Amino acid sequence: MNARDLLDSKAKDEVSRVIRELEAKTSAEVVVAVRAVSGHYRHTDWLVGFVLSLVALCVFLFHPAPFDEDLLPFEIVLVFALGGFVSTNVPPLRRALTSRRLMAENVRRAACATFVERGISRTRGRTGLLIYVSTFEERVELVGDIGLEFDALGDDFAAARRRIEASIENASGLPAFLAALGDLGAALGRTLPRAEDDENELADEVST
Repeated sequence: MNARDLLDSKAKDEVSRVIRELEAKTSAEVVVAVRAVSGHYRHTDWLVGFVLSLVALCVFLFHPAPFDEDLLPFEIVLVFALGGFVSTNVPPLRRALTSRRLMAENVRRAACATFVERGISRTRGRTGLLIYVSTFEERVELVGDIGLEFDALGDDFAAARRRIEASIENASGLPAFLAALGDLGAALGRTLPRAEDDENELADEVST
């Protein structure tokens, strides 16, 4: 789906509802955080500006039409600024020209920082789980506390995790994300069922 859909108030309400239903089945505490971007990509903007400036310079040097040489420095700077502006405001272009590995690293780093900042590691059973969505990078990162060993949670959990990732990366739509989130709750419930004395220790609202 378009990850930016999660920033809509109605979508956030739907996600919160699914989180409450999910946590009724499991002792895990799930937090969904959505961020517009997880790193800065000014180098990509500068690259676009540089390429356009180079093209403009080549036109000046090799095009047979006459140009005012006195205005050239200002025109080159203007073209550079225009390229940076276009890159900044056209996310598909910026993503296409940015290293996927860099974007993945930025999302991972930001997700770990959010895990700490949100206090997800402070639950009684150390079973906090962050589902971090970054809209520009169109990536999702799951970060679990020490009470959630992903490898020990079974194939159902792994499959639900892949569906959550695919719903963001493949633009599958909000219903697909909600369904995958529900599947995640069912998988967690089989491994970490909710106890009678479990309390809701973390807010269910989507963090933005």
